[in-house]
Amino acid sequence: MSSTIVALASRTAQVRRKTRETDITLHLNLDGTGASNIATGIGFLDHMLTTLARFSRFDLELTCAGDLDVDDHHTAEDCALALGAALDQALGERRGITRFGHAYAPLDEALARVVVDLSGRPWPEVDLGLKRERLGTIATENLTHVFQSLAIAARCALHVDVLKGANDHHRAEAAFKACALALRQAVAREGDDVPSTKGVL
Repeated sequence: MSSTIVALASRTAQVRRKTRETDITLHLNLDGTGASNIATGIGFLDHMLTTLARFSRFDLELTCAGDLDVDDHHTAEDCALALGAALDQALGERRGITRFGHAYAPLDEALARVVVDLSGRPWPEVDLGLKRERLGTIATENLTHVFQSLAIAARCALHVDVLKGANDHHRAEAAFKACALALRQAVAREGDDVPSTKGVL
C-alpha cells in the first residue's frame, strides 16, 4: 500500500500600508480556522472583521493606527483596502478556486444575501439599507464603503443586499456573515485550472 502526499501552495499574504492617514499591518491565511486578532481603533469595525474572519475561516491579524481624531473614514476605508489587497495577493493567479460564491445569513429578524465572483474585475453593488447615522463610533455610510473598498482591492464583483431587518446592528452583521460565507465558498479549492474561459483571471 502506498500513499501520495501533495503539498498545497500556501495561500497567505502580508500587507503593510502606511500613509499620512493610517498605518496598517495585516496578515491573512485563506486556509485557516477563523482565528483573528483585530485592532482598528473602531470597536464596531473590529466586531465586523472578527465576524468576517470567523465565518470565512480565514485567519486574520490586522492592526491599524489611524487618524480617528479626524473621523472614522480613513481607517475604515484603508483597512478594507488592505484586506482586499491581501485577498488578491493570497489568491495569486486564482488557479483551482471555485471562483463564485453566494450565501444568505440571518441574524434574528435581519436577512442578508451576498454573491461574489473572484473575477479579477472589481465591481461593488452594496445596499445595506441602514437607517441610523452611526453604529458605535463608525458612520453607517462607512460600512457600505468597507464592502466597496474590499471589492475594488480584491478585484472581485461583490453584491451585498440586506433583504429585511429592523435593527441596524443585525442588518450590518448579517451582511458581514453572508459575505464571509460567500467568500469561503468562492476561495475553496476545486481542481487546478484557472476558472475562466479566457484562461486567466
